[in-house]
Amino acid sequence: MIKKAWSIDSLVLIFSIVILAQMLTYVIPQGAYERVPYPENPSRSMVVDGTYAPVTDAGQANIQPWYFLLAIPKGMENAQEIIFLIFIVGGVIAVLRASGAIDALLRSAVSRFGNSPGILIGGCLVMFAMGAYTIGMGEEYVPLIPILVAMCLAMKMDAIVAMAVVWVAYGIGWACAGTNPFGVVIAQDIAGVPITSGWQFRLVMMAAFLLVGFLHIYRYAKKILRDPEASLVAHVTYEQGFDLPEDLKFTPRRIAILIVFTLGVLGFVVGASLYGWYIRELNAVFLAIGLIAAVLAGMSPVETSRTFINGAAEMTTAALIVGFARAIEVVLVDGGIIDTIIDTIAGTLRDAGPEVAATGMLLVQTICNFFIPSGSGQAFVTMPIMSPLATLTGVPQQTAVLAYQFGDGFTNMMIPTSALVMGALALGKIPYGAWVRFTAPLLLKLFALAIAFLIFSIHFGDVVGLNS
Repeated sequence: MIKKAWSIDSLVLIFSIVILAQMLTYVIPQGAYERVPYPENPSRSMVVDGTYAPVTDAGQANIQPWYFLLAIPKGMENAQEIIFLIFIVGGVIAVLRASGAIDALLRSAVSRFGNSPGILIGGCLVMFAMGAYTIGMGEEYVPLIPILVAMCLAMKMDAIVAMAVVWVAYGIGWACAGTNPFGVVIAQDIAGVPITSGWQFRLVMMAAFLLVGFLHIYRYAKKILRDPEASLVAHVTYEQGFDLPEDLKFTPRRIAILIVFTLGVLGFVVGASLYGWYIRELNAVFLAIGLIAAVLAGMSPVETSRTFINGAAEMTTAALIVGFARAIEVVLVDGGIIDTIIDTIAGTLRDAGPEVAATGMLLVQTICNFFIPSGSGQAFVTMPIMSPLATLTGVPQQTAVLAYQFGDGFTNMMIPTSALVMGALALGKIPYGAWVRFTAPLLLKLFALAIAFLIFSIHFGDVVGLNS
């Protein structure tokens, strides 16, 4: 119920922004930059600094009051590649889960890591972060919260630690994702840079952020072990509903499925780097992974079909949000005001330097994430403005993508508008206030490191392979 309620609110919010965008076309002067193809991606265009000029009366766009209704289907048409990607990936993930491979990996790893607090915390952080880094896992983690709470209670820790090893990892994995088709792939597509490019440096950044997260969680866990009353949830009763389930066994078939998945993801990364593979090839790779996984799991054609369709159907909300969000850009572009907005913002940031501009982008993305918790939807709302703004302020496109990722990812672990966060907290019987008290200091550390990485990427992005 929580998820459905907020999904509707997200769509209403984005629809309201579409209406607002159209209203702005009546009050903001129309103007335009000259645009040229990106050197790295000729199919995308980039603005030329210093070429902004108001549109003459003869060239003024005339937006009819009902244009927003036309903009929505046009936005869906423009975002069709991403929409199809969302449906296909959702269906394939459902097949992988039906095979039991993903759940077996997660539960087996949790059981093995349960011998000591350090191993449990560190191992779970890496495992859950990699799931978000590669295929944008998040919803799959929610059912694991009661299992982890039971393990942490058995080890004399508390539910905060259980929530943290999942959701801190989830936030960091999204913030540094290298191949996540729901986040970085969309943002890089809009920014006109090769998709999955710079995944190696993002992996290094993720390791640094995970170290910060590990130290924060481990310090809290040690404090709980010394003094149980220091727990932020010491007043909560956990007498029922937190029994450890039977382990889902690791079978040779499930191991083979995980190997196929890993090889598929790595194969696409290589193909994108060497042969220019793009979203169409990514869809093909995921379809191949799903088909092979179904065969290895012994699923019948009918079972595979139904599982795939159900998984794709669960992505309908995300797909609709992407289409509606793309309509915002359609209205701003067809109304002739998007370049005016970009030029106005650039004028305030250009003299401040690229470092300040990149930090400002991070702030904007962070604020947007509180209102648009959908990563893919947020990318379509903000990146059409942030990408040309980056060009005008001397910020590399990959840095603009990083600002989007950091702003979207880190606050994913605590924003109250996220159905995943609130649902997981409910399963773990964790009051939201207690969770904020735990995560707020950590977020300050993560954002400080994020700003440092943004500045580093501006000056040394080419050196560390961020643009390769």
